[in-house]
Amino acid sequence: MNSKDARIIRILSEFLEPQRRFRYEKVRDTIVFFGSARIMSRDDAFKKLEHLKKSRASSKKIEEAVQDMEMSKYYEDTVELAYRVTKWSLRQKPLRRFVICTGGGPGLMEAANLGAHKANGKSIGLNISLPFEQLPNKYITESLNFEFHYFFMRKYWFAYLAKALVIMPGGFGTFDELFEILTLVQTLKIKKKMPIVIYDKDFWNKIVDFEEMARKKLIDKEELALFRMVSTVDEAFEYLKEELTKNYLDIKISLFNHKGNRR
Repeated sequence: MNSKDARIIRILSEFLEPQRRFRYEKVRDTIVFFGSARIMSRDDAFKKLEHLKKSRASSKKIEEAVQDMEMSKYYEDTVELAYRVTKWSLRQKPLRRFVICTGGGPGLMEAANLGAHKANGKSIGLNISLPFEQLPNKYITESLNFEFHYFFMRKYWFAYLAKALVIMPGGFGTFDELFEILTLVQTLKIKKKMPIVIYDKDFWNKIVDFEEMARKKLIDKEELALFRMVSTVDEAFEYLKEELTKNYLDIKISLFNHKGNRR
């Protein structure tokens, strides 16, 4: 099974096993959260900072811990947004609409799974095996906890069920996932309506100058409408609720019969 000749079997298993579990759990669509694995909760960041102060750590380490405290606001905001979205989605019919989905690891992935857990909803973790171990966080629904070997199969399942995307602050992985989805939407490889929320204008405007890309004609100005930058949890939640309702809940003729099968 570990040979080159068996690669196609391994790839198929990473398609068929998630498909089987999603069907069993009646998961038809997701809201995918991407963000840094390195951002800590406020409590953990505070404990780290207090410990360093008491142990008379170097000023550099204390500065880094202060930075962790500042960035922890994104952990708390992710928990809150995932909580609100899950509470709202649990009121929709049929159930299992808009299930929170993450990369399954720590940091902001954990925060989104935690938010869904606090709302008594299920959530998905699409973890990836890495040389440096990334263990699944404890808030993922057990039956929806996956570990992938192939990045491209993991990305397939991120995109295939997604009806919305939330991009929190993150590093190379978050950039990769954001720009890949933007490219698929831009090129109409993804044709479904998919609101893309980029969280915290102040942060992202310092990191990527999308307006400058448009001015330099590297993208069309109209393509700036492929995503919405927001600054608060309220703004993000209201936009997601409005777009998901318009695109998926107000459709008068359902594509699915009462058993959930496509007509």
